[in-house]
Amino acid sequence: MTEKKEIQVKGKQEAATPEQTRPGLVFTPAVDIFETDTDITLLADLPGVTADNLAIDLRDNVLTLSGEVKPFENADEQDIMIEYEVGKYYRQFTLSDIIDQDGIEAKLNDGVLRLRLPKAQKAQPRKIEITT
Repeated sequence: MTEKKEIQVKGKQEAATPEQTRPGLVFTPAVDIFETDTDITLLADLPGVTADNLAIDLRDNVLTLSGEVKPFENADEQDIMIEYEVGKYYRQFTLSDIIDQDGIEAKLNDGVLRLRLPKAQKAQPRKIEITT
């Protein structure tokens, strides 16, 4: 018996967007996902990404996160050692029909993206009263 998931990580596939064909590093952000009766919370680590360099796209039940980390150094500085790599972040998730897609909320704070994915009213558990 297979259980239908509310949110699924999109599997490996050929890239269809121009972001994947441009030169440079592409990172997969680490993600934690939590669930309650009313919503699903997705936390994505995007260090160095600002709100201006982050795009969240929802199309055909596919939620796409893409962001870019810009270099920090100035033109008059010389690199001595670089351990923090710059590049793009890219990750996709497939949403089921129990997610209320119009109610999705996003907040970016200190490099952590918090997405609140509310469940549709019909998917939320409820108690049915018995009348006599």
